[in-house]
Amino acid sequence: MTSPAGPAGPAPADSSSAGFDPDTLRAEIAELLGEDPEDIRDEDDLRDLGLDSMRVMHLVETWRARGARVEFADLADLGTAPTLLAWSAYLTRA
Repeated sequence: MTSPAGPAGPAPADSSSAGFDPDTLRAEIAELLGEDPEDIRDEDDLRDLGLDSMRVMHLVETWRARGARVEFADLADLGTAPTLLAWSAYLTRA
């Protein structure tokens, strides 16, 4: 009998169940910054809200533990300001 994971190993986690949708990221980042989630808009530059490199490294490690293929340098160099929408798109890429 074949395992549910198949021969190539476990299937990637569904992005919403893994917590990489904008609303889940918003709650996680708000907690890290000591802000209310409703105060963080999809297009806000997260640096302007106080997200510094040390906090980004914390997020990278947290997201890796949940199965994300994420690199600090990629988050810093997406060609746009770090926003919830940009990071969610990066984290849920195929």
